[in-house]
Amino acid sequence: MYIDIGINLINRQFEHDADDIIQDALEEEVSQMILTGTSVRNSQLSAQLAKQYPGVLYSTAGIHPHDAKSFNGESIPALKKLLEQKHVVSVGECGLDFDRDFSPRPVQEKCYAAQLELAVAVQKPLFLHERAAFDRFVGVTKEYLPKLPLGVVHCFTGSLAEAKAYLDMGFYLGFTGSISDVKRFAHLKEVVNYVPLDKIMIETDAPFMLPKNVPAGQLKKYHERRNEPAFLPYVAGSIAQFKGISLDKVAKATTENAERFFKL
Repeated sequence: MYIDIGINLINRQFEHDADDIIQDALEEEVSQMILTGTSVRNSQLSAQLAKQYPGVLYSTAGIHPHDAKSFNGESIPALKKLLEQKHVVSVGECGLDFDRDFSPRPVQEKCYAAQLELAVAVQKPLFLHERAAFDRFVGVTKEYLPKLPLGVVHCFTGSLAEAKAYLDMGFYLGFTGSISDVKRFAHLKEVVNYVPLDKIMIETDAPFMLPKNVPAGQLKKYHERRNEPAFLPYVAGSIAQFKGISLDKVAKATTENAERFFKL
């Protein structure tokens, strides 16, 4: 049994496909999935969709740094209202992204800090995003760290030193299909080997981050480049291979981690 802690089911690549996507995932023993909220509107739509699949789908509520430019005085009250619902289990996706800079950096920092304050207020765990912004991300986060609930740095592709720093802060790390990309992310084998199994969660970040180890025959016609939650076992398979342990052990540990972290 697996839990996918991050899928973007509201993404237009999944339009009209939700039922099939969920059913395919369940058939591959991906028993629960958490929809990632990336803006107020996206978080609202994710919560609405998750509500239709009780016990199977959950969602997060947050503003991705790319969307920080949409942050205004109404954003936090709207997110807080969503987080009052039991199936909305986490604050985020939130953080800093200085790689693409789709929102001005000072605006990203203001938006992120507001969501850290929200997490402290509602005491629901954080679904975190950091890309090319490690120093500032740590700087902003540490101001709130003593009061923060649990956090997971999702889609981790950073260095071993960064992984160690996040672990020292008490965070979990979420790994995607990027760990099977031995050309672009060869360093992640060392990272996965280092991170304790009780600090790892797995995700597809679908429709993005398609694992390189998915057999061609598994990729659906017309969707050869689209990632799906049904491919989550391939992420677990890479972790098992890197650590030299059984797939069952990875499945059991990551599922228990996610259940405990998100209180599923």
